[in-house]
Amino acid sequence: MRPRPPALKLYIDTRMPVNSPIASHFGGRLKTQVRRVLPVYIVLVFIFLSIANSDFFTAPVRAVSKYKRELRYQKPLQSTTSTIPKKIWQTWKTGPLAFEQQHAGTAKTWPEKNPGHRYEVLTDDNAIQYVEWHYGPHGLNRPDIIKTYNDIQITIIKADLLRYLIMYAEGGVYADIDVACLRPVDRFIPERYNEEEVEMIVGVEIDEPAFINHPILGSKCESFCQWTFAAKPRLPVMMRLIENIQEWLHDLSREKRVSISDLQLDFNEVISGTGPSAFTRAILEQMTAQNHGKTVTWDPFHNLAESRLMNGILVLNVEAFAAGQGHSDSGNHDSRGALVKHHYHASGWPSKHPRHHHPYYGEVEVCNWKPECVAEWDKNVAEWETFSKEEQDKRLASKPA
Repeated sequence: MRPRPPALKLYIDTRMPVNSPIASHFGGRLKTQVRRVLPVYIVLVFIFLSIANSDFFTAPVRAVSKYKRELRYQKPLQSTTSTIPKKIWQTWKTGPLAFEQQHAGTAKTWPEKNPGHRYEVLTDDNAIQYVEWHYGPHGLNRPDIIKTYNDIQITIIKADLLRYLIMYAEGGVYADIDVACLRPVDRFIPERYNEEEVEMIVGVEIDEPAFINHPILGSKCESFCQWTFAAKPRLPVMMRLIENIQEWLHDLSREKRVSISDLQLDFNEVISGTGPSAFTRAILEQMTAQNHGKTVTWDPFHNLAESRLMNGILVLNVEAFAAGQGHSDSGNHDSRGALVKHHYHASGWPSKHPRHHHPYYGEVEVCNWKPECVAEWDKNVAEWETFSKEEQDKRLASKPA
């Protein structure tokens, strides 16, 4: 019997020789399509990375810009006056003729005690014209500063920046509308100093360095007062402060993913961004820059018994501008060293910018920097965290109104 031949198997070879005409045709078309779409893909990838990691791309540019600014701040004094101009500035919603009685009473103390000084009030209606004139083409030609001022919609931030813009442009003495003048401005500089060597006058506001590591109070425990200060015009320290604020606003805008005009800030952000903490930081940075790079800390101003002149900036003790606070060994307004009195009746802005508020123990600021009170608050808050959710709710429900 003859053996059966093996079954035929059909193999279809889908491989195509590389050098075949068909392979060359499709390969050529593929290369052409890749060349066409590759630039589009590269652009899309770059846009995606730019959005996802914008800081990665912009950080070097911002670092170079900051370095150039730092070099400008270190230049010699740019002021055109030998002494602080005899001008007194205040800002408010309305002009003096429309002041409420409580504001009129404090405001009039400035021209009364300083008849040789020019007295001027910028209002909400004319402040923008002032900024546009002094920082526009007629003045410093800084459209970026004008835009920043216009973009800001938060009242206290706008008010803080305005005082710094005024003092850089023209100099003189600035005082909040609820600050009364107790002694003539001529008394601000002690007789032992050469008036021409004093470029700026500031006073200690908070001197509580023991709280430097406190999570809430730490950023505010060492600060100069900015409700009253004096300066010559065109000081590098004031432009440093203004540009620090610009940078902070833009950084915060990126971080919160909203425009500057839509920013919402809490109390600490206001204090650290444009308030006393920002003011203090710029002054210490400028002192350091003018001190051949040797860092100037708060130490020389802690427990300051008398005034101290450092790199042209005269620092007065806490009693001068911030007496009667009940902390920082601030003394009282009856002393000879008290130069102004802050009445706080125009300081309603904190109600619009909440502080850190514990649901049961409230705000640590009510302790007014009393160590025992702060320690008790800290202890209670730490203990609260050990309670169960049920226990916390039970205590909140029984909390006195």
